[in-house]
Amino acid sequence: MIAMVFEILEFGFMQRALIAGVAVAITASVIGLFLVLRRNSLFGDALSHVAFGGIALGLFVNVYPLWTGLVLSVLGALGITKLRQSTKIPADATVAILLSSGLALGTILVSLSGGWTLNLFSFLFGSILLVSINDTLTILAMAGIILALVILLYRKLMYMAFDEEQAKVSGLPISNLNYLFVVLAGLAVIVSMRLVGILLVSSLIVIPNVTALLFGKGFKKTALISVGISIFSVITGIIVSFASNLAPSGTIVVVLIAVFLVTLAARFSAKKQAAEKLEEARS
Repeated sequence: MIAMVFEILEFGFMQRALIAGVAVAITASVIGLFLVLRRNSLFGDALSHVAFGGIALGLFVNVYPLWTGLVLSVLGALGITKLRQSTKIPADATVAILLSSGLALGTILVSLSGGWTLNLFSFLFGSILLVSINDTLTILAMAGIILALVILLYRKLMYMAFDEEQAKVSGLPISNLNYLFVVLAGLAVIVSMRLVGILLVSSLIVIPNVTALLFGKGFKKTALISVGISIFSVITGIIVSFASNLAPSGTIVVVLIAVFLVTLAARFSAKKQAAEKLEEARS
């Protein structure tokens, strides 16, 4: 097994895939933790669908799709945040509006441009094994910007995630922070698309954090556990997919789900043992 891993690492495209994959894993899990804590787990899914509309637009007008996807997802995120702040529309309804709008726009542009292409399918389902050096550098640069800003604003974002109303009372510029955060979330979605594709982005954002929360630790430890689960799943998924000739995106998500199920089973087992010991102590 170890020999096979070293053999796989001799390929340049696998080196790029693993480097880009680790960067995406860290970025998605960090942004995802704040989304999960704010009960906005599906926001990443909505942004990915808006990005789909932007990518279809880029392919239609012959512009680099990732840039049009980024612009449209950020504009959509800013617009929906403004809508939530200025109206009484429920948060889940605004997410549904954002998701539907992006999907509708993308479908129309796909039909106008002559149907589904191989390039578009690579964005839908991910193509981490096909990333170029330029793609890898772009992913690393965007991931670096996101993580640097999260570290810089860590305390404010954490305070806002746990109690937005109290954070507002304490004097934090909640509105500006919300706008900045949705921009970062949009960037994270675009970065993640190359790894797992538009259709599975929310898996990379949500599942590692939901799994980490099962451990019942503090915020920092939960963040570290989430990052660890994400990196493990991405590396394992890429290697297994290459060795078994499977789709990398699907394999990564299956590994994530397997880790979640094992953690959930261990948690139930621990609770059952604790209950049995308590019952024995009482008797």
